[in-house]
This record gives sequence, C-alpha cells and structure tokens, in this order.
Amino acid sequence: MRTASFSFLWRRKCTRLRPVSLASRRPGGSGEERRLGRRDLPRPLDSGCRACTLPGPASTIGTPLAFGVSMSIHVALTHRTVYTYDRRVSLTPQVIRLRPAPHSRTRVLSYSLEISPKPHFINWQQDPNANWLARVVFPEKVDHFAVTVDLVADMAVYNPFDFFLEPDAERYPFTYPEDLAEELAPYRRPVAAGPGLSAFLATVSREPRRCVDFLVDLNARLQREIKYLVRLEPGVQPPEETLRLGSGSCRDTAWLLVAILRHLGLAARFVSGYLIQLTPDQKPLDGPAGPSADFTDLHAWTEVYLPGAGWVGLDPTSGLLAGEGHIPLAATPDTPSAAPVSGGVEPCETTFDFTMEVRRLHETPRVTKPYTEAQWQAILDLGHAVDRRLTDGDTRLTMGGEPTFVSVDDMDGPEWNTEAVGPTKERLATVLLHRLKDRFAPGGLMLFGQGKWYPGEPLPRWAHHLYWRTDGVPLVQDPEVLGDPAQPGAHAIDAAGAFMTALAETLAVDPVAVQPAFEDPWQMMAEERRLPINLEPGDERLKDPLARARLARALERGLETPVGYVLPVQRWNSPAHAPRWLTEIWQFRQGRCYLIPGDSVMGLRLPLESLPHLSATQYPFLFPVDPFVPRGPLPPLPAPRLQRRLPADHARAQAAKSPAEQAQAEQTSLPDQEPLAAAAGRGVVRTAVCGEIRQGRLHVFLPPAEALEDYIELVEAVEATARRLGVQVILEGYPPPHDPRVNVLKVTPDPGVIEVNVHPAGSWDELVHITETLYDEARHVRLGTEKFMIDGRHVGTGGGNHLVVGGATPADSPFLRRPDLLGSLIRFWQGHPALSYLFSGLFIGPTSQAPRLDEARDETLYDVALALDLLPTRAQAEAGGVAPWVVDRILRDLLIDVTGNTHRTEISIDKLYSPDRAGRPPGAWSSSAASRCRRMRA
Repeated sequence: MRTASFSFLWRRKCTRLRPVSLASRRPGGSGEERRLGRRDLPRPLDSGCRACTLPGPASTIGTPLAFGVSMSIHVALTHRTVYTYDRRVSLTPQVIRLRPAPHSRTRVLSYSLEISPKPHFINWQQDPNANWLARVVFPEKVDHFAVTVDLVADMAVYNPFDFFLEPDAERYPFTYPEDLAEELAPYRRPVAAGPGLSAFLATVSREPRRCVDFLVDLNARLQREIKYLVRLEPGVQPPEETLRLGSGSCRDTAWLLVAILRHLGLAARFVSGYLIQLTPDQKPLDGPAGPSADFTDLHAWTEVYLPGAGWVGLDPTSGLLAGEGHIPLAATPDTPSAAPVSGGVEPCETTFDFTMEVRRLHETPRVTKPYTEAQWQAILDLGHAVDRRLTDGDTRLTMGGEPTFVSVDDMDGPEWNTEAVGPTKERLATVLLHRLKDRFAPGGLMLFGQGKWYPGEPLPRWAHHLYWRTDGVPLVQDPEVLGDPAQPGAHAIDAAGAFMTALAETLAVDPVAVQPAFEDPWQMMAEERRLPINLEPGDERLKDPLARARLARALERGLETPVGYVLPVQRWNSPAHAPRWLTEIWQFRQGRCYLIPGDSVMGLRLPLESLPHLSATQYPFLFPVDPFVPRGPLPPLPAPRLQRRLPADHARAQAAKSPAEQAQAEQTSLPDQEPLAAAAGRGVVRTAVCGEIRQGRLHVFLPPAEALEDYIELVEAVEATARRLGVQVILEGYPPPHDPRVNVLKVTPDPGVIEVNVHPAGSWDELVHITETLYDEARHVRLGTEKFMIDGRHVGTGGGNHLVVGGATPADSPFLRRPDLLGSLIRFWQGHPALSYLFSGLFIGPTSQAPRLDEARDETLYDVALALDLLPTRAQAEAGGVAPWVVDRILRDLLIDVTGNTHRTEISIDKLYSPDRAGRPPGAWSSSAASRCRRMRA
C-alpha cells in the first residue's frame, strides 16, 4: 500500500517500542511454558500513532475520548494452548488467567473461552487482586487439555502519560498516605536483595526530581543494561541473577523492576498479558522499522502505583510505558499467581503445543492508510483510463501542484502557524531541496534566490529553486562544487575577488573589469549619527532589529572592506556576429561602486542608475523569447562555447542551424540597437556576476539572461572556475529564462507552511511518482501534512495546496487552444458545489483561501455568465486566430476574491497567460484549481 502523506497523529509522548528477533516455535514448547504457561515475546515496536483513549471504568472496556475521531483498528486475537497426554489422566482443578483484566485500557469488544474436552465445569471468579479467573473442574479422566481464547480488541492509541499526580507525589521521593500504604502493603513488600541489587540501588539518585522523569529514566536504564533474550528455562530469575548475567527474558526484567521499585519505596506489581504488534503503515523515522507482519504473543511488564494516576504500566523490555498493545491478563504481587494456566496432573508424558494469531477485522481510513489495496488499485486503473482518453483527444494536459508541509516537531511554533519565515524553516527547506535533487535531478542546478515581498513584511522571502534539463544532460557536471548554504565556510573576502578574476578569464573577458563593491559610508555615518548617544549600533534596545543588524554588520566589517566583487558581463547575440560575452569597467561619479543600502544580496543592490545615461536605442534591454517560438534541442555537451570562434566558423554554424534554431536566434538578437562594441566604456553593460562572502561561504550572483543557452553557458563557466580553484560556491540571483526544455521545482515559505511547487507531469504514472516521491522525502526531513486543533481534531496544514493543470507550453495548453474548455470547467464546478466542499479545508466562505464565485458576491454569477458567452467557441478555436491572452482579458477581473485577488480563488487563472505581467513568464501551466485537500493524493 502506498501513501502520499506522513502520519504523525499524536503530538505528545506516545508509546513507541522496538523489536528483537523472534523465538522459534517448536511443538512441545519450553519448560517455562509448562511451568508458567506463557512464552516470551520480542520487544515491542512502534505501530504508528492514531487517536487516543482514556481509561474507562473498572471493566474490560475503556472509554474513547469525547473529542476527535478514533482512527482505530479492530483486531481478532486467537490463542490456543493444547496439552496432550500419553494416556488418560486425572487433572486437579485448573485455573485459567487468560481473560483481559478489568483495568485494561485497551477496549475489548468481545471475548470467548473454549475448554476441551467435555464434560467439565467452569466457574468464573475474581482473585484478591481483581483478576479474572476461570476455575475448570474435569469430573473424568482426559487424554488432553485444550484452551482456546478468542477476543476482539479496539487498538485505539491512548497516551500513557495522560494522567495527573497528587501534589505530594509529583516529585520523587514521596511517601504514600498511611491508609493507602496499608492497602498497598502486598505490593510494597521488599524482594530479597543481594549484593548486586544493593549495588544497583546505590547508583540510583534520591535527589528530588519529577516523579514521571524519574520512572522514565529508570525504566530506560534497565532496557539499556539488561540484554533481552529468549530464556527456555522454567520460572523467573531472581533479581540478583538477572543483574549478574546482565540479560534475561521479559519476565526476568519485569520482576527485577518490581524489586527495584519496592526498595525505592514505591508499590509495584508483576503483570502478565498479551502484547499485540501491528505492522506500521509507514516505517518510522526513529527507531526500528517494525515487524513485517502483525504479531501477538504473551508478555510480561511492571506496574507502579502513583497517587492520582493509579497503576501505570512500565515495560523495561522496551524501556517505554505500556501502550494500547499491552493487554493485561493478571497483575499480582508475585510471579506464580500471574501464570496464565496453573493446576496439577498425574505423572505422565506431556506434549505441549500452542498457536497465537492476530488478524485485522476493521480499519478506519486514516492519514497513513486512507485506502485499501483494492481501492488504491481502482484509483490507479481509473487514472490510466483517463490518460487514454486524454491522449485520444489530443488534450496534451499536464498537471502539477503546490503541496504544503509543516514541521512534525514544532507544530506550535509561529513559523508553522502564522509567520512566513522562522528560525528552522529555511534549513528544512534546504535539506528537502537536496533530497529532491537526488531523486529528480542528480545533475540539477540549485539556485538560492529571493522570493516575493508582501506588504507588512520587513524583507522579501527566500525562494529555493531546482532546475534540470528535460533531455537528461546534467546542468552541473560536478555537484561537489555546489556548497550548502546551511554550512558555514572559511573564506575571506579576497577569495571572492580571486574567483571573479578567474571567472573573467574563463569567459574570455578582461579581468580588469572586476571591481570591489562597498557599503555607502555616507549612509552608514548618517545612520550612526542618528543613534542615541548612550547606545551602540548592535544594542538590542534599538527599535528596528533589521536596521540595527545591518548597521552593526557594516561597522564590524569596516567601511573600507568590500562587500564583494562585481564583474560586469553581458551576452551579445546577433545573426551577423559570433555570440560572445562583453564586459566593461563600470564608472561612477564617486569613483567607487557603492551599493544601495539594504539587506538583500549585493547583486540586487547594484547602483545601476549611477551608470552613464543611455538612450533607448542604446540601452541593452532584455527581451524574453516568445513562448510560442519553437525551440530546438539544447547543446548535447555541456562544455562552454569558445568566444574566439572565427567569423567563418560562425557563418558555417549559422548555415547549419535548423529553421527553429534560426527563428530563436532572431528572437534573441538585437538588430536595431547600437552594437555593444561601439558603445564600450559608456555603461552599456548593465548586468553583472557578483561574488560575495557571507558567513565564510562564497556566494555567486547570476544575472538575468535572454536565452537559456546563455544562462547555461554562464553556469558552466562558474562551475569550471570553481573546479579549477578548488572552491565550493552557492549560486543565487536571477533564475534562467522560462523554457520548456528545463524543468523547475521551487521550495518557498508561506505563512505557517513550506510550499513546494512541483514540476508538471505529463501522465498519470508520472504524477503518482512525483507526488509519492515528494511526500516521502518531506517525511524523511520531518515535514508532515497534518496538524491538530486544541481539542485533538485532525486538520490539514492550512496552506494553499493548489492543483495546477495546463500544458507543457502555451501552444500545448488545452485552455489556450480551446478556451471553451475552461468555460465548461467553470460552469461544471459552479453547478456542483459539493466538489468545493469536498476539497475544502477548515474554513469556507468569502474569506477562506479558495472562495467560490457565489460566496459574498452573488451578482458575479451574472457577470461570469456573460463573460463565458464571450469566450471563443470551439469552431473559432479550431479555425485558428484566437489570441492567447483573450481568456485572461475576459476573466481576470471576475475570477477574484472579495479583495480583487486573482490568486485566492477557487479557480485561478493567475498563471494562465497575462500579457501585462512582465515579471512572470507566460504560462507553462495554464490554470490552477485551488484544491482544498489537506493531503493531496496522486
């Protein structure tokens, strides 16, 4: 069963247990079984966390929590024990302790006990410790004795720490009240202590501390120091023997803990019961993976009495508290009275055998397993059927998404609830980006840039990008040259200057153009003069923390120390000239390159307005390539093209180009501008590569480029330079121009979540692979897709989680080729409101993240109906001549929320094709339907 989301359904401490190897089962059993009537179990394991139950009244059935939904599993347990004798023999009355004890916190929905042979007489009773006993009398001789237990348990997870202690018992050591101490006398009677136990007790600190912490640490210590083993000898080892050997079975470790607790002044008892271990839906991130199949057996653990909480189960075999998988059968002051079966038999040859089985009867759909195997297979088959219909109809549909994630370790932190950025969010996003790079793009390019800047936020948000070529050729040949922004470095500022000089040589431009860039001293001095006379620049009492940090950073570095180095460089493409990189020495009125004050990277603070003025015909504007122009294949080899190519070579290369490549070259050339060579030295080059040292790391800022080939060549030059100098660089700055020959994946912050903009999928199988891979990697970074309300309710992350549908290119988009298709989708969705609320999150209505058209603005329906009638019909679209921006012009002012925002709508065309959005590449994906799924399933 494959799932697309991470399960973390309980935020507080819960029982997580670890397994060991299983003991072999042999007919005849062990001497221990014949004596004690039970077998040892492997150590418990983590079976996942779901909901929780509180302890119920004194019965075999607990009480579920009044809030939340109990996503439990009902399991059927069958336990059959058979004693076969070599002849007919007489049996004394047999006492069977195989009924769940009244204090069991795991709900037992049904129970049956079958005894063979007949005739026999059975009498149910409770012993002095309130355990259920079945006393069986056989009036005749028998040749066998068989006991079969069948029960159904509700495996709803409960929190073993969900209790309150009396004030006097909150800290250890404490003293039981006199009347309670008298009632607990059998459980406080000390076990004989030898030198080993005395030495162990001497190492236990009696310093006052929280009682729960004391017990947890003691329980975990026994798990570490006593090695678990399957011991076939009958009976229970004395504590002295267990400590001397440093090993024992679960019953030995449990009895040792009873002895220790009693010597420490606490009432404790020995517990025998069933342990049910279920295969986890997902492998846990911490600890062992768990069993490969559901498993059950007999087990032993300890219970300690705490005033206010009652009996609390401690399992020293696992070192953790007893959980929903621990079903007690008998809890007694001593081990003999906890035996599952006890009684006498005539001397004879006895063969012992037993079987234990657990199977699932009912499973509530849950986050980690929302579908059964049959349901998931039906979904996959449906996806393949839809794929075939889309292919037959020449739809050319692609689908992506923007799933959101939250930290599983800090769900209450501001950055995972309301704030867009925080202390851990960028670190987790960087780790996730590295993992996604290994899965999707081993030779991909990681670019750490600047994201959106929203009103009310002091700084723009960060945005991390991953780019890779669709033809499989690596963008980065040597991933070792790319550094990690989360790791500090040891570079000084001179390393940036040396790198930029070497980069100029790689690009075959004059290294003289490399120049340092400084903070503006006049601005710094003006800010310092405005400080109160009794405060220093780094004083925390200053109102603006960002300005304080910026000023302190600049003064600490020194105004004469460069922030970084600048290499002005720009690509010149023309059909008549060989492509080459141009540079020049930037000249400023102040004589130096003084950066614009701010907190952004230096590449975004270049004083471009201080460069010599250029006319419109001279200015080197960057024009994006028409998204409808066909693209030829990218160069198969990643080696940079040489700039010293002869004119004849260039002419031959031009003649060999395909018509599509020639069309693209014409798009990227600037034939009407004054040649850059003729304008050299006059500020014609307006883009630059920047090298900056931050926290000892070398950051290289990449400028914008018109053509993807130019950007790739610049990246190759940076990589070659870094490899030659033996340094690691962190790439930042402008992304490559939009091009369908390159895939992009983005990891960005949003209020309370991390958002991942995945690349589009062209088929159902590809979409399933992308979704499952993303959710799996996010889970390994400890990012989840669910949160909890104060009352325990399970909710989604609260992020947008859009579903994005469209085409690989604008020319392929079904919504641009057939605008009537989008109109049909809008009409259908509006006419079926159940779809909106099926995918809705916690909030609905006009102020939610995805308001419907008819929420808060009823009259909009009439306007939208008129607008949809204006969309080009199918016949008009098939006849051709429909401009791609028509859909945007007709619907942009209607598909909005109450504030006019086109992004916060149920069906958003924000990424469709807007002719006036210069900052956004024309839509590779056409329409985003804001799905309110809290967990996106492929």
